[in-house]
Amino acid sequence: MRTALVLLALTVAVSGPAISTDTLIVYTYDSFASWGPATAIEQSFEAQYDVDLQFLALSDSREMLSRLIAERTAGLRTADVFLGVEAADLARVKQLDLFRPLSVEDVPGLDAISETLFVDPEQALVPYEHGFVTLVYDSDALSAASLPRTFDDLLRPEFREMLILEDPRVSSPGLSFLLWTIHQFGDPGYLDYWRRLLPNVLTIVGGWSQAYSLFLAGEAPMVVSFSTDTAYSVIANGTTRYRVLLLNNQGYRNIYLMGVVRGTAHLSLAFALVDLVLSVPIQESLATTEWMFPANPDALLPIPFYQHAVVPPLPVMLAPSDVQENLERWLSEWARVIQSG
Repeated sequence: MRTALVLLALTVAVSGPAISTDTLIVYTYDSFASWGPATAIEQSFEAQYDVDLQFLALSDSREMLSRLIAERTAGLRTADVFLGVEAADLARVKQLDLFRPLSVEDVPGLDAISETLFVDPEQALVPYEHGFVTLVYDSDALSAASLPRTFDDLLRPEFREMLILEDPRVSSPGLSFLLWTIHQFGDPGYLDYWRRLLPNVLTIVGGWSQAYSLFLAGEAPMVVSFSTDTAYSVIANGTTRYRVLLLNNQGYRNIYLMGVVRGTAHLSLAFALVDLVLSVPIQESLATTEWMFPANPDALLPIPFYQHAVVPPLPVMLAPSDVQENLERWLSEWARVIQSG
């Protein structure tokens, strides 16, 4: 998910028919709280509930999840809702039993969500958006004829130091790209691919925001990012300069999940917040704030989004159970390859 290395606390007081006068704490990631739909959620919640709503966001969603796990391990109860668990972390989170299963009775909006997005059979974590990690390239720097079309093409010597990556240990798109290479080359074949890829990597940074800033600054003409980036460029800046690049006609699918933290003292409010995120108005806002595909198929999106947001012909995704079983080892092996150069 798209992040900046900041600590953000967005606190809003809301008023309306009283359910609670307590504080509802939502852990999320920076982009959701700073330029995502947090403001729209605040306005809608303000009309219904008497509660102090706090969105707390620290850098990447995976970093925020690590914070929640550390707090729960220490016996601290902080967040009521977590918004931003990626499917790759599902099995790890389920093993820790951090979230309360949800039903349609708890959250009526679940009934509208596409069945294919539910990756947790118990629905302790439920989908609110999804997207595809791909490469994005600068069409002013690379012509269509010169583009790499496959993973093997990306190894060609003319692309030396032309690719910016994110660290999969802390970055959601970085992890997706690593898992994509594992899907493509198998285990341990992905390690050899990374060894051969390294000469063409300019840098590996901590998060998406830093990587994309370097890309926009012209430091390298390709970056690991999202298949909605051209839609963003058109809608926000009126240009198709930055374009989606599909390797092997693929993109790595990621489903983003949210859940109610076990032990919350504000269960009704937590249910209401999850339901609000799944509502059509908030889901429609995700396309042009999160720049992701909404989970609710009833959401109507701007025509330029439909025109320029790319759905890969061959989306790929490893099973969460496979990721759980192997992720720690995969990350350690990857880090050793990177450190050895």
